[in-house]
Amino acid sequence: MSLTTLKEVERLSTICNACRYCEGFCAVFQAMVLRRTFTNQDLTYFANLCHNCRDCYYACQYAPPHEFDLNFPKAMGQLRVETYEEFTWPKAFGGAFKKNGWLTAIVTLISVLLVLGFALGHTGSQGLFTAYTGADSFYQIIPYNWMVVPAMLLVGLMGLILIKGGMNCWRESGGSDNGRIQFFNMNHHIQAVKDVLILKYLDGGGGGCNYPTEQFSMVRRWFHHCVFYGFALCFASTTVAAIYDHLFHWPAPYALFSLPVILGTLGGISLMVGVIALLYLKLKMDKAPALPRAMGMDVGFTILLLLTTLSGLVLMLLRATPLMGLCLSLHLGFVMTFFITLPYGKFVHGIYRYLALVRHAAEQSANRES
Repeated sequence: MSLTTLKEVERLSTICNACRYCEGFCAVFQAMVLRRTFTNQDLTYFANLCHNCRDCYYACQYAPPHEFDLNFPKAMGQLRVETYEEFTWPKAFGGAFKKNGWLTAIVTLISVLLVLGFALGHTGSQGLFTAYTGADSFYQIIPYNWMVVPAMLLVGLMGLILIKGGMNCWRESGGSDNGRIQFFNMNHHIQAVKDVLILKYLDGGGGGCNYPTEQFSMVRRWFHHCVFYGFALCFASTTVAAIYDHLFHWPAPYALFSLPVILGTLGGISLMVGVIALLYLKLKMDKAPALPRAMGMDVGFTILLLLTTLSGLVLMLLRATPLMGLCLSLHLGFVMTFFITLPYGKFVHGIYRYLALVRHAAEQSANRES
């Protein structure tokens, strides 16, 4: 993290801690009042604990054009993005966050072309546009081993990189200082999971976020729920399909009313609603408390989610037609991009924020006991 950013966040935090008007708004201010001074680890922790509800910005008497120029959400956003660069592994890949929107677009194009090229090489142009039906029809386009083995290797590698980044985040944001906060305390994780499942801190202290404008609204929370639970349903669909295929030897594609298809369809529709709405809100939002450099990363990730979801739903609808091969290739290309960019894009905020919530749960528990 840059010294300039850390100094600015420390300045703003010192003013906020003296004022305390926003104490009841979110977890950041609850954590802040437990301290008189702030270490760099504390500031990093605050940045990833912040849910960008923006309530503090519109409530603040010291916000621009006041001479204190206190724009807390924007400063938190700047430091948060810098933590993504700092904690990523290998560290040389931290630059991927600087032009993340363009990087996502380039990786998407390359991935789609690679999968499409492989499918064409395997089936030929005529075979790619042939209607296949029944069990194993997907594997007529991409053979089983070429679909499963690279996917497993990619998921394993990206999972390892995410774990390493999470470990860096926990250590560098003070999660293990002097053994005071134990990562393996399940009570802290249970509380953090509860906070995640209800998206607690997107309620802005009860009235909702000041998003996309200064009016209080729950729309951001509702549509984040659509994305979160839609993603969970799609993951459940993939898991059930893997069990069907590898344990029971029932190859895809599955019947329209089978469990994997039902879960995937519900998840896909929920994701579509959520990502389209959030993209609209992102473009409509007040830019004053926003971080301009994060726009490309946020929009790129949202559009990639949209393309992955849309291509999956279209594949389900057209799987018995001559367009199935093209739809499958496009969908697999988008999925490959999603996994390649997981550790180097917006997705990491979920992991780092969860770890911040674990630390917050531990601190609040210790505070109640003292």
